[in-house]
Amino acid sequence: MRTCWVLDHPAHVRLLAPFLRTGQSNDVIIATRRKEVETLLESGDGHIPRRQTHWVERPVGEKRRQKALNRWRSSHRFLRQCCEGESPIQRIVSIGAPLELMAWRSPFLRRRLHSIVERWYITDTEVNHIAHRLARKAATDVSLPTHWRDDLDGGFSSQLHHLRVHRLDGLHGHVHLRPSLRPSGVSNPPRALVRRLLGGGIHDDNELLNIPEEVFDGLSVTLADEDDYSGDAWALDRELAAHDCVITQSVTLASEAALLGTPTLLITKAERGFLDRLEAEGYPLFRWKKPCEGDEWKNLQAQFLTGIHLTEALEPEAWPNIRQQMAKMFGMELID
Repeated sequence: MRTCWVLDHPAHVRLLAPFLRTGQSNDVIIATRRKEVETLLESGDGHIPRRQTHWVERPVGEKRRQKALNRWRSSHRFLRQCCEGESPIQRIVSIGAPLELMAWRSPFLRRRLHSIVERWYITDTEVNHIAHRLARKAATDVSLPTHWRDDLDGGFSSQLHHLRVHRLDGLHGHVHLRPSLRPSGVSNPPRALVRRLLGGGIHDDNELLNIPEEVFDGLSVTLADEDDYSGDAWALDRELAAHDCVITQSVTLASEAALLGTPTLLITKAERGFLDRLEAEGYPLFRWKKPCEGDEWKNLQAQFLTGIHLTEALEPEAWPNIRQQMAKMFGMELID
């Protein structure tokens, strides 16, 4: 089945890479112009195959409605061109990005691309309400994790009766990560990988909390800030495992680091079902949801720093084979 893969976020590139490698050589990509996505695709040899790629803008910031409409129209034109030959696009797979699902028809003429019979919306982010609302009107298939929190999704999961709903038992990080060997001892000073976000996203502006500089006292810091990481983008997971700890505002990076067994301090107001699952299953995730001040904050910092030295005592749950779950969902047999 010829597929259009939508790559809207760096984590989506890593997540969908195994399926792109297994897909057809005439598959296509619609990718969002953001530095980290561009870097991953430009340096993707050996990780993700080269495919015809159409670049679109991210609908955030000023005039986001106009940007969204322009993206819809641009994606529709591209998909229409791809559907004109003997092997048209039959499926669109998108993670949290509904505009390409909507682009199977023209925004004004309502002209539909009838070959596109499957429109997949995959999400693990309950609070992305605008995207959910748009996807519900355009998708044929929706994939949600078993740890999805209905209380955060604005009623989305209760309004999917007309769609095919697929439940995955695992985190997205379980697809593209592999359990890694941790350092045998803690460095002196401990090595910390730090990722701070730029903000400006659809929902993360209301979730960001400042990370005070004193958090880094006594640590040897490697910066991996959004759009400002100088290392190998495809080797970031190995860096997460190689460091003694991670400090971040990013829920995605925090989940990946915790899955790899690296003690992780996540400073954000964000609520996600996958964060609750990581905590419940014993992964080394330390969450702080308020301004970094007061005795409670100092106590959590102390617990986190102590946890750096106690990773050998961790007994997290078994690694679920969500990779094969997704392959079966797409009707694919993975080649790696």
